[in-house]
Amino acid sequence: MIRPYTNKDRSKLIQLLRLNIPEYFAPSEELDFKEYLENEIEDYFVYEENSEIIGAGGINYFPDEKTARISWDMIDPKYQGKGIGKKLTQHRINHLKNKSNIQWITVRTSQLAYHFYEKMGFELEKVEKDFWAKGFDLYQMQMNNKA
Repeated sequence: MIRPYTNKDRSKLIQLLRLNIPEYFAPSEELDFKEYLENEIEDYFVYEENSEIIGAGGINYFPDEKTARISWDMIDPKYQGKGIGKKLTQHRINHLKNKSNIQWITVRTSQLAYHFYEKMGFELEKVEKDFWAKGFDLYQMQMNNKA
């Protein structure tokens, strides 16, 4: 089940992030994620199975640029490779299809996950070495929401 995030999910999501460190996130990103949950969250969804949160991902909006950004995607490592990330990403893309003011969907990821987004239809725009932390490069990607 995919449902909207609530504040009571916060500690579970921090644990979920920690399960993905250092494989997909740098340890320094935990503070950024806490800041995101406290102050930058707009639309954020959790993927729940048997009342357990096993995935999460958000959307942030930039109306002046007619853009929405897929943000802070994570899946419990025990469940990776089972299609949950794909379902969660497709849920957000479908959510954005209904928003007439959003022309572009972007994602900022790393070299560790950009192939996943490529398969979902995102195209690589730019790469910036050591952007997130040493060894975690920025791969900025986008797709046309109206195509």
